[in-house]
Amino acid sequence: MTNLDHDADQQKRIEQLRAEIQTLGGTCGADPDIPADLEEEFLKQVLEYERAQPITLVQLLENAGLVVSPPEELNDADFRSKLWEVIQRMSSMGAYLLNTNHLSDRELYEYLYNDGLREEATLFPENPSYAYMIDLTGSGSDEDMQVYLRYYADDSYRKKWALDWPNDPMPPHVDPPYDRDSRLPQSPIG
Repeated sequence: MTNLDHDADQQKRIEQLRAEIQTLGGTCGADPDIPADLEEEFLKQVLEYERAQPITLVQLLENAGLVVSPPEELNDADFRSKLWEVIQRMSSMGAYLLNTNHLSDRELYEYLYNDGLREEATLFPENPSYAYMIDLTGSGSDEDMQVYLRYYADDSYRKKWALDWPNDPMPPHVDPPYDRDSRLPQSPIG
């Protein structure tokens, strides 16, 4: 097979991938500067995502045999071990937490049990190049933004925010009351 034949075959595969993605309701713009090999691989991953069935993390955890106990069934001594068991299992499925240091173990577990683990997500536990992130300050709400600015934003981010949004209140920086984030499992892709 010549290079021209390989290039033509690859262009056909790329066009087929694009067409299938569109059939599933997805879109993919073409970047003329991206090498065909990278574009083909990217489109394969987009197609895999579009074909995947969303599932809640609590379903995945329970399907894997982990009992995710209601918070009211746990005493204070059990919260910490159950929370870390859930966090470790989540990471084994490609789900990771960000910005949790403003919450106690109880508050974080209650959030995960009542909200974070109940949202539908598209996960690929067998694919280490994919990560699902749960950012405890990432909802986009004013409240979350204030929490982020107070506990997590560095000086340069806070200055830029103040310039971009001069009418938004800028909370004073406070060190978070807990130190959990440095011990959280990290995605292998950063």
